[in-house]
Amino acid sequence: MTILVTGGSKCGKSRFAEQLLHDFKGRKFYVATMQPYGSDAQEAIARHREMRRTKGFETLEQYTDLAALSIPDASAVLVECIGNLCANEMFSALPPTDPTEKICTAIRTLSKQSECLVIVTNEVGSDGIPYDSYTQDYIRILHTVNRELTTIADTVYECVFGIPILLKGTVS
Repeated sequence: MTILVTGGSKCGKSRFAEQLLHDFKGRKFYVATMQPYGSDAQEAIARHREMRRTKGFETLEQYTDLAALSIPDASAVLVECIGNLCANEMFSALPPTDPTEKICTAIRTLSKQSECLVIVTNEVGSDGIPYDSYTQDYIRILHTVNRELTTIADTVYECVFGIPILLKGTVS
């Protein structure tokens, strides 16, 4: 089972994604993709670790190259989040490269390796603000990745104001 959770900033995506795996009986892996740049990132990472401390997740820090992960059989995986992963992959070298196929191939591989895969992504670019060309490329590529992930996922939710709305699939 592969589940995609999307939504805007601070809309409850992470909390909902973790709840989806609350009753999972096997090993649970939390794949963290946020690179710890600066004090804001460090604070966010510390806050997220504290929030999931008692939830049974084993944290794997993997900022790029998700395909390098090897997940034990009968495990669940939560990937948090595709927005960070996309930026990390795009801007790890200049000029930026399009990581769509790399990310989607890695997600397909993780989906086959795990009993349940929950993917968190972001909805970006709806604010109407003009951005520089690199940021506009990032928004365009993340939209492409997100569209492809909706085809890979069995179930898709969008979180709006803390409320998960089922967009594809069935509630399990």
